[in-house]
Amino acid sequence: MKLSRRVSWFLLAFGVWSWFIWITFVKNLWQDGSGLAFDDAGDPTGYFWVHLLLAITSFLLGTAVGVIGLRGVRASRDKSA
Repeated sequence: MKLSRRVSWFLLAFGVWSWFIWITFVKNLWQDGSGLAFDDAGDPTGYFWVHLLLAITSFLLGTAVGVIGLRGVRASRDKSA
């Protein structure tokens, strides 16, 4: 399958954006002061584990999408050179 240059750049940007957003989310989750992520004893709650799993899944998917975009960008540069 061939990707256009525009789609390739979009996928690469989406992968980078995904990492930026989810790193910020995990930092905020880790520093949660509302009591949702950690109980009174400081132990992680179910909320913490579910959202950490969501973040890890999003890191993996964002990486996969970004790699596809990067390969498309490289392929379009090779053809235009």
